[in-house]
Amino acid sequence: MSEEQATQESRAHVRAALEAVLMVVDEPVSEEALASVVGLPTNAVRELLHELAREYDGYTGKGGTVPVRGFELRQLAGGWRVYSRAAYADIVSQFVVDGQTARLTQAALETLAVIAYRQPVSRARVSAIRGVNVDSVVRTLVQRGLIEEVGTDPVSGAFLYRTTAYFLERLGMGSVDELPQIAPHLPGLENLQDFDEPHF
Repeated sequence: MSEEQATQESRAHVRAALEAVLMVVDEPVSEEALASVVGLPTNAVRELLHELAREYDGYTGKGGTVPVRGFELRQLAGGWRVYSRAAYADIVSQFVVDGQTARLTQAALETLAVIAYRQPVSRARVSAIRGVNVDSVVRTLVQRGLIEEVGTDPVSGAFLYRTTAYFLERLGMGSVDELPQIAPHLPGLENLQDFDEPHF
């Protein structure tokens, strides 16, 4: 492999790494932070980011009227982040609304019930109670606005979750104190309040 090929391959690898990071951030990330994670000078990363932004802004179709990508890379608030294009705002909005109104799965309902009765509670505690991993379900409930993070456990450092005002609004309640007694509705879980995480 020639030196030029190696350089191009390395550049493509860094571009891909930057894209991977930008796809998972939920707020603009600085050029310095990106440079640190890929191990390159900030100016080199800045150049690659502008290159990616130009690439995403490309158009195709007759007369170049259709965006190549449904997303764009923007620089704002002191950093960079991938956003869906404004041209597709109506479609994205409709998708989000449909997702909000879609019925919760049985797994999500069970996880939500545990959080409602044990809040504030960690994912590990909920997993222990349900006997299955609940990471993806918790993410779904957070996205739906039904639960939220409320600090960390002082011992384990794990994030703690509680139900939101939106959760109460959907149930037509003023506070979680209005939740019905658990035993009559969830047979076998009468001792839920005494359940503790397993010790490893």
